[in-house]
Amino acid sequence: MGAELTTEQQPNLPVTPESLARDAIECADAGASIYHLHVRDEAGRPTMEVERFREALGAISDATDLIVQFTTGGAVGDADDARVAPLELRPEMATLTTGSVNFGDEVFLNPPPLIERLYLRMRSLGILPEYEIFDAAMIGNAIALYDKHGSEHHTHFDFVLGVPGGLGYRPGVLEFLVGLLPTDATWSATGIGRVHVPVAEETLAMGGHVRTGCEDVRYLEPGRLVGSNAELIERVAALARSARRELATPEATRDVLGLPSAGRG
Repeated sequence: MGAELTTEQQPNLPVTPESLARDAIECADAGASIYHLHVRDEAGRPTMEVERFREALGAISDATDLIVQFTTGGAVGDADDARVAPLELRPEMATLTTGSVNFGDEVFLNPPPLIERLYLRMRSLGILPEYEIFDAAMIGNAIALYDKHGSEHHTHFDFVLGVPGGLGYRPGVLEFLVGLLPTDATWSATGIGRVHVPVAEETLAMGGHVRTGCEDVRYLEPGRLVGSNAELIERVAALARSARRELATPEATRDVLGLPSAGRG
């Protein structure tokens, strides 16, 4: 549920803590193990307000055993302090984009001092970073950050392909990116819009994991808006079964990522 997407563009976005909890239950039932969280204010506008994250985290955690992953990217232009602040709630995971990238007509700024600040705060609070990769150079930045601070934790990378201004998708791109990863890292991928299904299919064939949701996909098919996040997860789950890939439970995913069993409870 990316912060750039508005309720005008996608009226099915869950906004209140109650609707987020219902959405999370539906996602879990469809086969999700991680819930990537952006929040919005009363008018449906993107926000990094800590109290909104607190309410959403509590509602989702009470309703499911999903791993809740906070955004630290927020919306393009959010202040650095605002991007760091929700980490004080100690979610199990948070995203960390390790470089700046053009986002259409805007620039998603992630200068090295901010990247390092976010990483160190995550690790001091026991939060696992997911390196969110929009271009190949970001992989090297993530590895250098890890090596510099010597923080022993599992490394997981998420490739986001097809953002205007970022790395696009075609056959061979994923093979190239995966070849740059540390040998013990895990990875997931998503394609924005119309490339989502081919990215998912290649990712599953290569042994990776798939991210999906309204943040990445507005239309299930031409002219038909996605009805819910769960609808997209059901599609990926069907692709996984066709590829003879077993769906991971939240507990199995925690094991893979080196997270404590059953979250922090």
